[in-house]
Amino acid sequence: MSAEAPRALVTGSTGFVGRRLAERLVAQGWTVHVVLRASTEAPAPAGTQAHRHDGTTAHLAAIAAAVKPDVTFHLASLFLAQHGLEDVVPLIRNNVEFGAQLLEAVASAGCRRLADAGTSWQHFGGADYDPVCLYAATKQAFADVLAYWVAARGFAATSLQLTDTYGPDDGRAKLIPMLLKAARERRRVALSPGEQRLDLVHVDDVAEAFVIAGRRLLEGLPPPGHREVYAVSSGHPMRLRDVVELLRAATGLPIDVEWGARSYRPREVMEPWNGPTLPGWSPHIALRDGLAGLET
Repeated sequence: MSAEAPRALVTGSTGFVGRRLAERLVAQGWTVHVVLRASTEAPAPAGTQAHRHDGTTAHLAAIAAAVKPDVTFHLASLFLAQHGLEDVVPLIRNNVEFGAQLLEAVASAGCRRLADAGTSWQHFGGADYDPVCLYAATKQAFADVLAYWVAARGFAATSLQLTDTYGPDDGRAKLIPMLLKAARERRRVALSPGEQRLDLVHVDDVAEAFVIAGRRLLEGLPPPGHREVYAVSSGHPMRLRDVVELLRAATGLPIDVEWGARSYRPREVMEPWNGPTLPGWSPHIALRDGLAGLET
């Protein structure tokens, strides 16, 4: 590793969490390079150096050779809570194939420190592994692919398995943005009976977890040839019904919900996975404060 500012290579930097991570790394003095799809129109985060990837492993290897990252942060993924016929190939391509290309690319450049994003949905019912959906299965498939590079190529890897994330400027089709949009438009929202418990972590806390994981990797934790897995959890899961009440109170918006108008999804997660916590990290933004800080 150079004595200069550490170099990061970030995938998924146009996504909700990835963008916040890239911005935080820049703010903390890292030199940050990001990999963008050739077709994307989304701008790279401010202060980063962008590399447009043509889809081939050879081109990704050329990017890695030019950057020579001290730590690679792999957050790019395709999320679908449920899939259809047309989603199978994109899920595999985005969540498994591209990840394998990235691992080979950075390995060929002699770079073997990786922090990646998994999901708590790999642990339905609290199991060591039981995927909630195909998306979660592809996350596990990447973890299984990564095991080769850890064992055979000496990678040091930290996998952070995320629960529910939220925060400002969230353009995803997720619960909190959906509720806020419906409230502004004075629309009623059809929801499940609402007894499932959500584990909501503010995006700034999630980004900080990855920064800490990156620092630990620079310090040799875990050592080469090892992978560690941690949950990024608030530690305080809350019923969906109570989350809605808290959002009403925090924002003052008239959130109108019809409880039970929708059935629970197949394999609905009623109780979040409770995994080990990343050493040196804990959430700092209480849910009430985080919700109150959202743009309304």
